[in-house]
Amino acid sequence: MLHTPRGGAGIGTATADSRLMSIGTVLNMLRDEFPEVTISKIRFLESEGLIEPQRTPSGYRKFSPDDVERLAHVLRMQRDHYLPLKVIKEQLDALERGESLPVPAPGRPGDAAAAESGDTPTAARIGRDELLAAAGIDEAELDEWQSYGLIAPLPEGAYDASAVLVAELVGELGRFGIEPRHLRVMRAAADREAGLVDSVVAPLKVHRNPQTRALAQARAKELAGLTVKLHAALVQTALGVRLP
Repeated sequence: MLHTPRGGAGIGTATADSRLMSIGTVLNMLRDEFPEVTISKIRFLESEGLIEPQRTPSGYRKFSPDDVERLAHVLRMQRDHYLPLKVIKEQLDALERGESLPVPAPGRPGDAAAAESGDTPTAARIGRDELLAAAGIDEAELDEWQSYGLIAPLPEGAYDASAVLVAELVGELGRFGIEPRHLRVMRAAADREAGLVDSVVAPLKVHRNPQTRALAQARAKELAGLTVKLHAALVQTALGVRLP
């Protein structure tokens, strides 16, 4: 059963203190199931009122086991049901009241039609304001990164959830003086690698059998993972960096 406390009675007893965790510890706990979760994502969910961790007198966030369970529940609802945060919040509020709202079936409206046409359903999406808040950037920065092809909106103007991770990485590289314009070469390399993977799975993607099309998606994901590992190994080798 999901317990969803909001806030709580502060940090009191020694027993309670021993069960509270830092945001870094929470991140490590969640990454086994949610490898793309980031500290920025957790902070964003807090800013949207999905979680309310306690604070130490010096202002550090402290998460209880119930907070972690709540976070995992939110992330599953996004991943498995593609629900917007507003709907997830309504689900959690209902649970707090002892009520139970029906959870939509996995997938989003239109996925069934996409499967019939052979198209692969897209991942969870976020709005522009959500992306700005989650990545901690402003409008000008996002526009600049889009001009270099590092981030691109979907046709309807929303963004794939992976855009948050891209934005965070671009920001981290900026701390070392690597500007967005310098990353165009990485964008070009990514496009070439994606083209290579797509050429392998293309015959499966257009197959009439839905199971074969599903295999194409799984194989593309596997090949993408292998190309990323190879790319990282080649860069480290070129730099003379010892592999872990």
